[in-house]
Amino acid sequence: MNKHHLTKRLSAVAGYVPQGARLADIGSDHALVPINLVASGKIDYAVAGEVIAGPFSRAETAIAEAGLAAQIQVRLADGLAAIQVADQIDTVVIAGMGGILIRDILARGWQTLKTVKRLVLEPNVQEDVVRTWLMQQQFRIVAETILREDQHTYEIIVAEPSSHSVSYTAQQIKFGPLLMQAKTPEFQAKWQHQHLTNQRILANLAQAQNVPQAKMTALQAENQQIMEVLHG
Repeated sequence: MNKHHLTKRLSAVAGYVPQGARLADIGSDHALVPINLVASGKIDYAVAGEVIAGPFSRAETAIAEAGLAAQIQVRLADGLAAIQVADQIDTVVIAGMGGILIRDILARGWQTLKTVKRLVLEPNVQEDVVRTWLMQQQFRIVAETILREDQHTYEIIVAEPSSHSVSYTAQQIKFGPLLMQAKTPEFQAKWQHQHLTNQRILANLAQAQNVPQAKMTALQAENQQIMEVLHG
């Protein structure tokens, strides 16, 4: 097996990094994405940022073993603090974290993002939190992917700064403006599963001694929204 082989999820993330980009991969762990992109010749410079010593050491070792220490800088730093002005970073990848953590990393490093042309984000939960922040900071979502791997569903959100204000409906924030248009089999499966889960919870709640009406109303509303998106 190719040492720099990427999983389906990380391959999709790497696919959104433009040719010749100067990349910062935040929370890089084994630095698989930068190693793959530099080794394949798609990019020639990257920063791999890690806030924890263990993953930092693993990234350092992997980069050294790949013979790419001159092209990939590993930095032990919190979030976007790994990026220096001299790096001239134009593309940031943050993959495999919760949406709230991704939003907080972006918010804390807001000044650093002023020269960034593309964000490739893969929240493993709370995608709506990420989309809300992007909208508020005038980043337009230019691509979205949903995929299944190892019994998990992943969403990738690609955004670029916009010179105009960006506005999404509550429905677009929840389901993804481009995902809900494409309605791929993976998208349909995710929301059909959510609909079924909600139905089961509603059936259980209806048997409760004190029926939690607010929760039931919220779940019913979500199920109605899901059906509208899937069949609208």
